[in-house]
Amino acid sequence: MKADRRRTATASRKVPTGISGFDEITGGGLPRGRTVLVQGGPGSGKTIFGLQFLVNGGRYFKEPGIFVAFEETSQRIMANAESFNWGLQQLLRKQLLFVDAQPHPDLAQSGDFDLCGMLAGLEAQVAAQKTRRIVFDALDMVLALLPDIAARRREIYRLHAWLLDHALTCVVTLKAAPDEPTSITQQPYGFMQFMVDCSIILNHSVVLGVSQRNLRVQKYRGSQFDENESPFVIGRSGFDVAIMRTPGRADTQVTHERVTSGVKRLDTMLSGGYYRGACVLITGFPGTAKTTLSGAFADAACRRGERTLFVSFDSDSTEVIRNLSSVGILLNRHVKSGVLRVVSSRTVHGSAEMCLVSIKEIALAHDARCMVIDPVSALSQFGNETIAYGVAERLLDWSKAERITLVCTSLSNEISERAEDDTLLHMSAMADTWIHLNYLVQAGERNRGMSIIKSRGTAHSNQVRELILSDDGVTLADIFTAGGEVLMGTMRWEKESAERVAAEVAAVAGKLKGVTLDAEQAELGVRLKAVQTELLAKQIEKTLLARTTASRKAEVLRGGVRMRELRSGDVAAPRRKRRQ
Repeated sequence: MKADRRRTATASRKVPTGISGFDEITGGGLPRGRTVLVQGGPGSGKTIFGLQFLVNGGRYFKEPGIFVAFEETSQRIMANAESFNWGLQQLLRKQLLFVDAQPHPDLAQSGDFDLCGMLAGLEAQVAAQKTRRIVFDALDMVLALLPDIAARRREIYRLHAWLLDHALTCVVTLKAAPDEPTSITQQPYGFMQFMVDCSIILNHSVVLGVSQRNLRVQKYRGSQFDENESPFVIGRSGFDVAIMRTPGRADTQVTHERVTSGVKRLDTMLSGGYYRGACVLITGFPGTAKTTLSGAFADAACRRGERTLFVSFDSDSTEVIRNLSSVGILLNRHVKSGVLRVVSSRTVHGSAEMCLVSIKEIALAHDARCMVIDPVSALSQFGNETIAYGVAERLLDWSKAERITLVCTSLSNEISERAEDDTLLHMSAMADTWIHLNYLVQAGERNRGMSIIKSRGTAHSNQVRELILSDDGVTLADIFTAGGEVLMGTMRWEKESAERVAAEVAAVAGKLKGVTLDAEQAELGVRLKAVQTELLAKQIEKTLLARTTASRKAEVLRGGVRMRELRSGDVAAPRRKRRQ
């Protein structure tokens, strides 16, 4: 009854494991005060999972733990754990206790035995240390000493009851067949699947020659959980379970702030540049200047003083710096100042999941605000395409959550008939801005063309521009068409030269025509002035003629009157007096 009451009180509570990604897929961690079964084949990470559960409990949650080892000695386990950055030695005094319970290889069994003695010893340690967590690693090693399955079942139930009575959160690890890790119920201890409250299956397999680890929560009583298989890696911090954005998780904060692409004319085509925190995808065939365009972005970010990470899967860091310097992109100065870190595939290696973990660790250690992955399509070489696609999707999701502006280059599908077809990882749907680079072959030469296929949330140009590389850097030529066709390279230069000559001839002809028209205008002006003078003279002559005629008529009239007076031919009639 006492155990039942404790089970009811703790049914809705969970113990966080502190394992990256695992607490998210289980909705908070493992069930508090319950027993958890972890099964997997060799090298699947059972011991590491259990030990990390205890280490994180002591480091972050102040819950002391006990690790009971039935297979390896505690010295070997601690030596192996030194490769993780857990600070294990600091926890050994108060937060973590190791108990060696390995059966001796020369042990000769005589008679029956049970686990009561071991549990009595553990009970004293639990009371003294106030233990809240416990791990039984490789329990099947000691159960194999029992004579039959009935005895083994009896001792497992004895252990389960003891754990419930002490309200301990317990992780029990068992071996599974390496070839069939999911057929747990058919194995000797399959009945434990029905007894425990939470069951976890670890799987370590090889896919296309690449190591791949997966984790699946098979059951979890009283709680919702992600039932799908989740990839995980074992890195410097231990388990890192790959997860995507889960329902209820806060949306990424967005901003209208712009960051330059490093190419002024490209910024104009994008109405100001990339959005901060966006994912930019640059695709194209080999030699189309994908690395150059991403290098220009990294250079511009470093000149702003923003810490930047450049990950190259194609070349060593020294080769990247040398090659970009040939087009005026000088990254060496930023590397020396510490603003830029360039890493190559020799630093980032392993499976696609391991590459992602390494990139995240390096970016966080460098405190990067901008990042370049060149090319991200190289992830498809680390396992099958489905796994690589999931890694690329989580990379984008993580960079957005961290508000890191991410520029990825990707090799276009060479077997496709269309240059704009999707990339090897189908990232075009996930990217915020998609820039495509291609070749245009004309007149026996190959020239680079650039176009913006999409850019979410911003106006952008639909023109195909020629990408020009020179000692002075990267630039885009103005759009030039002739007869409905875009011209680049030599044909563009010839057409531009012919048009310049034609323009110069037209300008000279225009000037000559202008001089001729000026002369004709001047001549007409002189002629107009002469006509105006002649017209004025005619008007004066007409006026004088009119005056002369009038004067002559008046003089003739006066002469006639005078003539009559002189001849006395006409006597003036006397005046008559008026009557009064």
